[in-house]
Amino acid sequence: MFNIKKCLIGCLLVSAVIPGAALLPGSKADAASISAPKSAVTPTGVIQASVRLRDKPSSSGQVIGYLKNGDKVTILESSTAYFYKVKTPSGKVGYTSSDERYITVPGEASPGSGSAAPSGSGSGAPQATPLIASEAGEAIERVIQTGMKYLGTPYEFGSDRNQTNTFDCSAFTRQIFKEGAGIVLPMDSRQQGAWVKQNSQAVYDIDCLKRGDLVFFVNDIGSAGSAAAGADKDHERITHVAVYLGEGKLLHTYSQKAGGVVVTDFSNSWKLRFLFGGSIIR
Repeated sequence: MFNIKKCLIGCLLVSAVIPGAALLPGSKADAASISAPKSAVTPTGVIQASVRLRDKPSSSGQVIGYLKNGDKVTILESSTAYFYKVKTPSGKVGYTSSDERYITVPGEASPGSGSAAPSGSGSGAPQATPLIASEAGEAIERVIQTGMKYLGTPYEFGSDRNQTNTFDCSAFTRQIFKEGAGIVLPMDSRQQGAWVKQNSQAVYDIDCLKRGDLVFFVNDIGSAGSAAAGADKDHERITHVAVYLGEGKLLHTYSQKAGGVVVTDFSNSWKLRFLFGGSIIR
């Protein structure tokens, strides 16, 4: 219970700090937005956290790129209450979440910011965060259900990534995210771990993992104690990846003897090898 509270408090602190930092008063940008007619200004959005750029205004849209904290994009239009159509400095055009956790537009309220509805608009104005959370949750469940249909598929180290007759651990995770959510992950577990660190956020506390997170492990190097204890977890060599199902369960494949794709307990033997985890779908 203490660890869960610790995770929640940490998330609240982050969400409280980031939006405030993006709306500091007195900047030149603020002055420009006040002095210029609104119709003459092309809004600029500032990315607050890693977020996907998609080819259509939906969480089911194909991922065509990633925007990182600090990136600036031109807002072309508010495509829906939940997505902006944006243009990157390199000229790439796509759609990204308008939730203020991921993007702010100085001087304006994001369509997905959850602000109070204007007078006369009624109390039923759409709220972005619940819908985005719902879409992400649905995508995660599609990934997991895709994985479950492969239960019992034989294990093969170095399996062909273009077929589904056999899997090794990273081929399995790559296939189910591609098939279930349209997200193409790198080929192996080490590259997938690097992807999580680059595009999401590494989670080192098992109690802070969420359903659908990828979790990464190091080799078991002995029966006395943990292979990961006292190690620099950011530099240990990843040797296995699994999907966390919540409630102490893992969906993965790691040996022929274990039965190929299986659901197992997140047992102490796995906890001793745990390095970090992280969300693919946010």
